[in-house]
Amino acid sequence: MSFFPGQDPRSGDKFSCDALELMIVPRSVDLGDATVRRALPHSTRRTVGPFVFFDHFGPAVFKSGSGLDVRPHPHIGLSTLTYLYDGEIIHRDTLGVQAAIHPGEVNWMTAGRGIVHSERTAPERRVDGEPLHGLQLWIAMPAKDEEIDPSFAHLDGEELPVVEGEGKKVRIVAGRMFGATSPLKTTSETIFADISLDAGATMPLDTDYEERAIYVSSGEIDIAGDRFGMGRLLVFRPGDRIAVKALQPSRIAVVGGAPLDGPRYVWWNFVSSRRERIEQAKEEWKQGRFGRVPGDEIEFIPLPEKPQTVAL
Repeated sequence: MSFFPGQDPRSGDKFSCDALELMIVPRSVDLGDATVRRALPHSTRRTVGPFVFFDHFGPAVFKSGSGLDVRPHPHIGLSTLTYLYDGEIIHRDTLGVQAAIHPGEVNWMTAGRGIVHSERTAPERRVDGEPLHGLQLWIAMPAKDEEIDPSFAHLDGEELPVVEGEGKKVRIVAGRMFGATSPLKTTSETIFADISLDAGATMPLDTDYEERAIYVSSGEIDIAGDRFGMGRLLVFRPGDRIAVKALQPSRIAVVGGAPLDGPRYVWWNFVSSRRERIEQAKEEWKQGRFGRVPGDEIEFIPLPEKPQTVAL
């Protein structure tokens, strides 16, 4: 997902949980058959660890004959993490990769010095209508790695470690948690975990990572007596060990990691530690120098006029 025509939300309400630094209510935009909620960047919190964007799309069901159509568009200086709860997306990019992602799997695309990709629903899955529900996150790269060669990795659900017991199921997509470590290679210290909790189940959130947040994808949870429903990003202070209790069957995402190694500039799909690099990428896309996506060469998203460079 590359375009979100929403405005920054107001700051979330304050709660009594001492470990909780901020509750973010995502801004929401209806894009036809699907709703997209963007939790990061926020007006008072731009990043959590290396994560600079956090999008929650769906749950939605596309009408018969329609589907997801994100036309080819460029990225620099970031990695994208796509994770589905339901449905399928076909990823294509200028490396020649064509990869279908399904629930419980991860697509990790490293843009580096530049890549173009598209995300679409396969023709055969448009016939009867297609469900879609998931997350797409953008992770800023360390300054020293911003110009590395682009790459792509897909991991099936069987390749990702899962920790189960006492009413919880934890799939570690990136980083380490509960003694298990994901094989996904990242450019900085990063945690992303998909966690399902039965009603009444409790999960500790340790202090392994300096910056941590929980996003409630579905259900309702309790932290220190405060209740949080679907579509809330909870950012915690460093060093505090907390416990999450599910008040009903719930699904949450844990994100975070090491803080960025300096400020970042974000303009449209471009992320960089250097403002001039953003300007260079804009000109390269206008001049068609990013290359084409094999199998998706006809359409593309033109350079927009409205976005402004945002410093993170």
